Order: sequence, then structure tokens, then C-alpha cells
Amino acid sequence: MRQVEDPELGMDIVDLGLLYDVEVEDSKVKVTYSLTSMGCPAGPLIAQDIDRVAREVPGVEDVELELTFDPPWTPDRMSDDAKFILGFG
Repeated sequence: MRQVEDPELGMDIVDLGLLYDVEVEDSKVKVTYSLTSMGCPAGPLIAQDIDRVAREVPGVEDVELELTFDPPWTPDRMSDDAKFILGFG
């Protein structure tokens, strides 16, 4: 999922703390993620990229995406590197 970037921030969703969970069962993958805000204009693009990257994994046939705001995303979820680069450190 590090290949999936938030185009507004130029960082991947893992370092940004937007990736909440990945569940794998046989050939099905469920990805739970969030956005930096409910009105994030990059939301559809991020969802498409998550789906594309998950389907590139050998053996994955079905991908389910779950967008959640529970718990809401905050900068505290970011990696230390992301906080430093974006000026939150």
C-alpha cells in the first residue's frame, strides 16, 4: 500500500496513517482506510489506487474497500518521518 499516495500531500497512505487495516481471507482482501477529511477531494483517486494495488498482489481476486472515519484521522497517526516532512514534528 506504500504505492498509494495522497496526491495533495505527496506521501503514501501508510506513512500518513490513513491505512487502518488489511484483512486477507483466501483470495479476498478487505482494506479499511480513512482520509484526512470527510470532504477530501482526492478520496476517489485514493480508493482507485488502493483497489489497483491490492489487485496487483498475486492470488487476489476480490477487493473490498471500507472507508471509515471511526476513529477520525489526526496527524498523530502519521509516521515520525511524515510528521517531520510535513512540519508536524
